[in-house]
Amino acid sequence: MTLTPFSLLTTVIVLLTTVSHVVTALGSASTVAVTFGTGTVCGIIAGESTQRIQCYQNGLNVSVLPNVSFEAISGGRTFFCGLRSGGFSIHCWETQTLVNSSSFRPKRIYSNYNVSLTDLAVGDDHVCAREVGSGIARCWRGKGGSPFPSPGVGLKFRGITSGSSFSCGILRNDGKVICWGGNKIGVEIQRQFGNLSMSSLAAGDSHACGLTRTGFLVCKGNNDSGQLDVPRGPAFEFSSLSLGRNFGCGIRRRNGLVLCWGGGNNRTVADVSFESIVAGLDFMCGLTTRNLTVICWGNGWFNSESVVHLGMVIPGPCVEGSCNCGTYLNSETLCYGSGNICKPCQTELPIPVPLTPIPSHGPLPLSPLSKGINKLSLAFFIVGSIGAFAGICAIIYCLRQGICKFLHCRTHIPVQPTAADANIVAAVVDNNDSIAPPLRSFTIRRSSSRRLGRQRSGSSSSKQAEKTKNFSFSELENASNNFSMENRIGSGSFGVVYRGKLQDGREVAIKRGESETSAKKVKKVQEKETAFESELALLSRLHHKHLVGLVGFCHENEERLLVYEYMSNGSLHDHLHNKDNIEKSSSIVNSWKMRIKIALDAARGIHYLHNYAVPPIIHRDIKSSNILLDANWTARVSDFGLSLMGPESDQEFMSTSAVGTVGYIDPEYYVLNVLTPKSDVYGFGVVLLELLTGRKAVFRNEEDGTGPIGVVEYATPRISAGDLQKVVDSRIGVPEIHEAEAVELMAYTAINCVNLEGKERPNMTDIVGNLEKALTLCENSPASLSSTTMSLPSD
Repeated sequence: MTLTPFSLLTTVIVLLTTVSHVVTALGSASTVAVTFGTGTVCGIIAGESTQRIQCYQNGLNVSVLPNVSFEAISGGRTFFCGLRSGGFSIHCWETQTLVNSSSFRPKRIYSNYNVSLTDLAVGDDHVCAREVGSGIARCWRGKGGSPFPSPGVGLKFRGITSGSSFSCGILRNDGKVICWGGNKIGVEIQRQFGNLSMSSLAAGDSHACGLTRTGFLVCKGNNDSGQLDVPRGPAFEFSSLSLGRNFGCGIRRRNGLVLCWGGGNNRTVADVSFESIVAGLDFMCGLTTRNLTVICWGNGWFNSESVVHLGMVIPGPCVEGSCNCGTYLNSETLCYGSGNICKPCQTELPIPVPLTPIPSHGPLPLSPLSKGINKLSLAFFIVGSIGAFAGICAIIYCLRQGICKFLHCRTHIPVQPTAADANIVAAVVDNNDSIAPPLRSFTIRRSSSRRLGRQRSGSSSSKQAEKTKNFSFSELENASNNFSMENRIGSGSFGVVYRGKLQDGREVAIKRGESETSAKKVKKVQEKETAFESELALLSRLHHKHLVGLVGFCHENEERLLVYEYMSNGSLHDHLHNKDNIEKSSSIVNSWKMRIKIALDAARGIHYLHNYAVPPIIHRDIKSSNILLDANWTARVSDFGLSLMGPESDQEFMSTSAVGTVGYIDPEYYVLNVLTPKSDVYGFGVVLLELLTGRKAVFRNEEDGTGPIGVVEYATPRISAGDLQKVVDSRIGVPEIHEAEAVELMAYTAINCVNLEGKERPNMTDIVGNLEKALTLCENSPASLSSTTMSLPSD
């Protein structure tokens, strides 16, 4: 489609005026709620047959009845309320006293199966919600038993929020802010907002903040602690807002990190990406992207621990039907088959600000709120003005003349994280399941020197392609004993894998794609077809000792099969985590030398994909189950069903739907839908932590009785604090003197690989170099190396 200047101008106007944001404030709907007067935190639990509510108070889990599904909850001073799935009923619970010492007593304040509600907003003492169809706001309860007033049926809202004895809403027709209630501060907030047109709004104790339709953050109300002094930054920087007594916080769209301003809550959590945040008066709680658990922090947080032991919490309501802007990864599992969790629809300006590295402060520690101001600026389009039109014309000219590289004219539309930080679903999701995307590729620019080196590599690839055999289905059926269960050895990105023996005596692994044609499985079959084509296209021209080789394929009627070299010693995942292998055949991998060698083998395979394949390849599903061991215990990378032909440089990127496996997926890729080779580096870092600790990528931590946790969360803080000995795999034990420095080097390489920002991760060349040094050290060589000299990213 060709864009004329007029059509592009129209597109810009739409982008500037149709932005949807998620807000969770002192009194806004979310899947997490805080009752700040009693220090109670509640969440809607994921991965169960009903999306029930569970609370955490005074170090104990508290059950909440009725045990039915809820879509949103919101908390006030001493009580919280929940909106039933479908929006036809509201229940509230007082949290000051427990019934039978184990649960809160429910009270239903609304029930009407003809009128559904949304935007549940609990203030300190009152409750409001908005009718879905009409937009009318309705309110209940009130301070001292007095009823809280509703704004009247003449006002139609598209969003509401509640503060201390006041509520505010955004009008449907013009986006103006209207406030109501007995508190005079509400009147003042409405006056200060004036004629501003808002896209979102969040209320605190005595102030309110929101995003204008052009994406800029604005706060109004009481400013006695600087809570209106918002940080300056580009438009559309924040995706979610939450406000307390005299402070405000927002989730930065580009990386999920929290930024706060004002007084009181002057601390933030470093290097943790959040799905959503909610505020008490003097503390914050957030739902982490990494594993959907809740942590709290701030001056008013009563508990010495930051982790709230609720288990996994859903990041949004489970709904039936299709989603306009896509679904969260594994949302069907999170909803236990009762629907999907829709991603919020968010739109950026046509020319986004390029990402800049964020200094690492270590995982999970609390750090003072940075007072620095983001100096990046974003050109602001004033629709209808001559300057805007001229700017748009300049963009058109730049696109036509091919100079957008100079102007950084790269467009992407990031979405709310569900991810990666993405170690998202634990315990309820099989870590070996991955999701297949459409096959896509990059436009690649090469320098002459790198082109020459890769052409040499490509010549061997073409020879390998000639060796790939086209098998008949009957040949493979006979080789696998009619695909018997006895020959089944695993599963891959698009089908089940069987052991087979060809007529010439060679042992092979045969991956057979699913061929169901029922309407319900059409999409899945299409994904399997794409994965088949991807593996065939890539592996038929790749040949490396640390990649699983492709022997042949079969494309006959509805059947799709790939034939690989047989890896007789199975997967690394099985040797580390399968109980039978742990007790019997895995003693050979229970030495530090062998584990470092396996890591080095796999790193060399990935290094080949990134630096010598033509074009370079991003695997996108690096995990321990995709690292296989041959008869000589040489590690090889396998399963290229999700792989993409990628950019030549770490600085080049593409925008694509994030896919991968829970626990391994790169959080930056998951949050921003921007893929680089550093996404593979993150997954490989998780594998290194598996080798170090013997833990799965996501596991249930039995040490402190908490819920599911990612190995990144578990190991990184301890390694950073110098407590490596606390996390090493007990099956191997504490490294010997000649091994200690090698294991330490491997550990520090691992935690650099899982940095939140891709630019802070090493590349595969650095990683291979570090692991080569580690293996030399482990072999008790005279070579001497301090872990402080390890290779780190230079960009």
